[in-house]
Amino acid sequence: MAKTDIEAEGTVRTKLFASLVDSIPVGIFAVDRDMEIVLWNHYMATHSGCREEDVRGRNLFEVFPELPQTWLKRKIEGVFILKNYAFTAWEQRPFLFRFSHNRPITGGVGEMRQNTAFIPIKNESGDVEYVYATLFDYTDTAIFQQRLKDTIHELEQKKLEQQTLIQKLEETRNQLLQSEKLAAIGQLAAGVAHEINNPIGFVLSNVGSMERYVKDLFLLVDEYDSAQEFIWEKAAVDKIEAAKKKIDYAFLKEDVPALLAESLDGLGRVRRIVQDLRDFSRIEPSDWQRADLHQCLDSTLNVVNNEIRYKAEVIKIYGTLPEVECMASQINQVLLNLLVNAAQAIPEMGTIHLRTGVEGDMVWVEVEDNGGGIRAADLGKIFDPFFTTKPVGKGTGLGLSVTYSIIQKHNGRIDVSSQEGQGTTFRVWLPIKQAEVSANP
Repeated sequence: MAKTDIEAEGTVRTKLFASLVDSIPVGIFAVDRDMEIVLWNHYMATHSGCREEDVRGRNLFEVFPELPQTWLKRKIEGVFILKNYAFTAWEQRPFLFRFSHNRPITGGVGEMRQNTAFIPIKNESGDVEYVYATLFDYTDTAIFQQRLKDTIHELEQKKLEQQTLIQKLEETRNQLLQSEKLAAIGQLAAGVAHEINNPIGFVLSNVGSMERYVKDLFLLVDEYDSAQEFIWEKAAVDKIEAAKKKIDYAFLKEDVPALLAESLDGLGRVRRIVQDLRDFSRIEPSDWQRADLHQCLDSTLNVVNNEIRYKAEVIKIYGTLPEVECMASQINQVLLNLLVNAAQAIPEMGTIHLRTGVEGDMVWVEVEDNGGGIRAADLGKIFDPFFTTKPVGKGTGLGLSVTYSIIQKHNGRIDVSSQEGQGTTFRVWLPIKQAEVSANP
């Protein structure tokens, strides 16, 4: 091929290359070792607003001072030194040049997202003479990827919300089951109390009648004793004295009244326990009614007496309380849970203080024990369903959860303070009058 032909072909290739560089939808520019611009294609001119003739021969950072100079200079210097290309993706550095994007996509990002490659141009001796960079517009990919991330995040949030809802439903279900069990136990207890109360009533009446009859019989015997001096037959008198000695009449006369009095006292205590059991487990004819919290406390104490009496001395410090609008059986359940927990927290013999008071339109009931206390790490979880610090088989973890739900239902609150090794105090706050009830009498 002739020299002129080779030169002509070279000229054609140069023109083709220049045309390609200008027409390709990719930003292309090149710099020398001094960071002076030696190539600036049409894409770069269009998006930057700077024509090639205006930037060629000028320092890159002089024309574009907003560029990350330290990072970009180090990146390009690395290509000159290592003689190998470098790359940066939009995920790590969203853009090199702050170009606006004009994609017909609603929403998205403000600037064009760019992938940039830095490629060495070597001379005949193998040294890097120029570094040219290519900017690829990845805005659409970035927008769609962000949308995908947002969708995934939204799905994960919905999944988390569903899991939370499922957990709450499960908690509510278990609390309802627990409440149903308690209601069933309450109905059973009320029925048993009613059945016990009937025979207790007539036994108490019979023992009372027997006490009067015995008194009358002893009076009769005393009259016979005073008439012995008028009995002339010594054999008859001796026979009576022998019979009295045989049955130990003097002891019977002293012990029988004491036995009857003790029996009457025991029957009276049984009747009070039965009445307290009925009060504790009663099902109200209406949802809300006014109740005496001191009576609720005393009834509950009688019901759980066997649980407490071997573990703690109960000290009552009652204030003056008005009647409270509440569901008394549910408040009894709250007091039962707090008293049983207090007793179980005491390892041996301890003390439980019961205090009551009123502040403004709220009343409070406080149960304080001097047991083992609650660890600080567990204090925030004690009202969670199924959370328990008791050994396996000793607790369901629903007692305080149900208690919390009942207090919330009553528009009240429950405060707890505890120090490990020193004891725990629960204070239940209840409104004296329910706003909802007063609004809808």
